[in-house]
This record gives sequence, structure tokens and C-alpha cells, in this order.
Amino acid sequence: MTPEIRTLTVGALTRVEGEGALRITLRDGQVHRAELNIYEPPRFFEAFLRGRAHTEPPDLTARVCGICPVAYQVSACNALEDACGVRLEPDLLALRRLLYCGEWISSHALHIVMLHAPDFLGYPDAIVMAGDHPRFVGRGMALKKAGNRLLEQIGGRAVHPINMRLGGFYSVPTRAELGPLAETLRRALDDASYIARAVAGFDFPDVEFDHELLALGAPDRYPIEDGVIRRTTGEPFGPSEFADHVVEAQVPHSTALHATLDGRRYITGPLARYNLNYAQLSPLARQLAAEAGLGARCWNPFRSIVVRAVEVVYAIEEALRIIDGYRRPDRPYVEVPARPGVGFGVSEAPRGLLYHRYEIGADGLIAAADIVPPTSQNQAAIEHEMKRLVESDPTLGDAELTALCERSIRNWDPCISCSTHFLTLEVDRGDR
Repeated sequence: MTPEIRTLTVGALTRVEGEGALRITLRDGQVHRAELNIYEPPRFFEAFLRGRAHTEPPDLTARVCGICPVAYQVSACNALEDACGVRLEPDLLALRRLLYCGEWISSHALHIVMLHAPDFLGYPDAIVMAGDHPRFVGRGMALKKAGNRLLEQIGGRAVHPINMRLGGFYSVPTRAELGPLAETLRRALDDASYIARAVAGFDFPDVEFDHELLALGAPDRYPIEDGVIRRTTGEPFGPSEFADHVVEAQVPHSTALHATLDGRRYITGPLARYNLNYAQLSPLARQLAAEAGLGARCWNPFRSIVVRAVEVVYAIEEALRIIDGYRRPDRPYVEVPARPGVGFGVSEAPRGLLYHRYEIGADGLIAAADIVPPTSQNQAAIEHEMKRLVESDPTLGDAELTALCERSIRNWDPCISCSTHFLTLEVDRGDR
């Protein structure tokens, strides 16, 4: 008997960044293959960093992403300052964390309101959704604007900030200059609390997954700009040990590498940060998490939209705390003279842990570079979840299965590239 073959194709998956495809093959109700195919051409950032001056990677790698450029700048600075044996003064480190808070606020607000909420409210996009939910969209966009305002104040501009440099900043604000920014953030905190309570009321599929978790951690703060690397099982380890535990490998169906943690599937990002660092959240962030029913642990990826909203509240409170205690640094930067060596840097991009490694040669130029972004680390977990979700009810029709797969992918806010293109989904339901 000729097997029945059903192919489902999504020609344009909106509300993700980049180009990819997903192919799912079912036989007798079981998924034999679930592949997230990222087919964009390689971008070769690591290759063209070689031969550059050791001061250049923070500006160059910021161009990897227009949504989270600060993450690339900070991880690069952390790695290069480590290689050169330089430690920034506390006031400069606080300013770096303040800038990073702006990126979290802006990126999370964009994802929550424009990219993810339409899935839960039943709309094809945020423009249509705004007609019925103008307050939700309006306050979400005001929240993003507040994040952009912080990026502009500290970083010089909202996209690809130009004020950060190796060793600090080109210029630093006075305390008086931060006063209007604090007022903007206080208003934004009300918007963030509203958004957190709103998304907590969405209907969520009742699913949980048992991925290993990987995120930064620190005893006195929620992880943003640096920290030790923590995990669900096993001892924490430093950035210099990252490559001892995280191994990347090429797979035939993707131009992005897949990563494993000591040979196991794992995730990084908001769920991992939240689960490993809940105790370091601010009181208001924990209160809103409790109101949303999250508790100290959350294993449901569909609730990641709530976790992001809680992190926005934290980022605003943290920014206000830094501004309140701000002391203008005596100097905007410390010199970071080149020296031969290897440096390692990590930070928490909105989507998860971002690792940089640089080798500086005797000539002061970059001899080698290694960058591991969050989305490549999460690819195996995304494929695993696709398989589990499809197997949970293989009798679903094409439309229902398509919607479930699209929603699941957007849980992760994957940054396949810096633009929104499309994903093609093929489901082969026949035997071969």
C-alpha cells in the first residue's frame, strides 16, 4: 500500500529574526526526525576579526545583531579586558550594567508585545492586535521607548551604541544628566507592571520540559553583564572553562552549529536565568512572578513571555537603583594595552548566555576569535520540543500543528539573523 504523505509548508513565518526551515517526519504516529534548518549563509565574523586591533571587536561584533548589540559589546570587552589583565573600576562597571539594562528592557518589550503576544491573543500580528488592544500595545511600545532612551543616554544611540569602548566609555554622564532618565524609568516601571500582569492572564499549554539549564549567576545580583556560569547539575565554572563543557558541532541541516553541555541537550535564556537565579530578583519582580503563578521554578516554555515581563520589571528597578547610587567615574575609561594572551568573556543577552574568546598575538592583533550566541545553543532543545509537541497529538490537523509549531518556536525568540524573513515547515506523515 502506498503510504500517505502529508507535507505542510509555511511560506512566511513572521515575528522571528532570520531565515530557516523546519522538517518533521512522522511514522506510525512517532516523530523520527525534527530538524530546525537554519540555512542563512555563514557571516564569518570570527574570521574577519583575525588581524584586527585588539580594540576593535566591541564595535565590530555589535554589528552581529541590531537588537542586542550591547550584549556583543560587553562580552567582547569582558574577554579582551581579561586577556589584557585589566579590571574596570566599580563605577564604570555599574555604568556598563546600566546600559545593558536598557537593552533588556527594549528587546524584551519588543518580543513580548510585537512578536509573541499575538500568538496568545489570536492575531496574525501586533498591528491588527492593536486595534482591539490599544492600551496593551501602547504601553508596551512606551516601555520599549524607555529602554531605547536609556541606550541613547548611556550608549549614544539605541541601535549599535557608539559610546562603549574597551576599558569603559568615551564619555560618562553627570548625575544631573541622569535625572530625566530616572523619571522616564519610573513611569516605565508602571508600564512594565501592567504588561507583566496582562501576559500572566494568557492561556498557556500545559507542557513542561526537562532541559539542562545554563546561565550566569552571582550571589548578590541577577545576572546581566558578567558572572560565574551556573547549571542545573554539576558545579559552577568560570568563562575560561566554557569550552571544556560546551561543545559545538556542525549538523547537515543547519549552517548554525549545535551545542551540547557535557554531551547533553541544554537551554540558556530567560527560563534558565529565572530558574537558577530566582532569589536574586528584586522584591517587586518576585511579587509579580508570584501573582503570575510562576513560583521559584518555571519549566513551561510557553510561560517564557511571563518570565521576560518579570525580567523587564527587574531591569527597570535595577537601572533606577544604579542611577540612585551613581557616582560619576573619575575617568571615562581605563587604558587596556595589548599583551599576548587569551581572554574569555560572558554576559547574559536577552536571549541567553553569550560567550566570546579572543587570542591576542605578540603584535597586538587578534589571532583567533570564538563567539557562541544563545540561539545556536538552544537549537537542539527547540528540535526536541517540536518532536515532543507533535508526538503528544499526531492526529492534529495541518492548521493546528502549524500554529503549535510556530508558537513553540517563538517561545525562544530565536535570533537567526538580525532581520525577519521566513521559516518553511514540512511535515512528512508517510513511511519511507
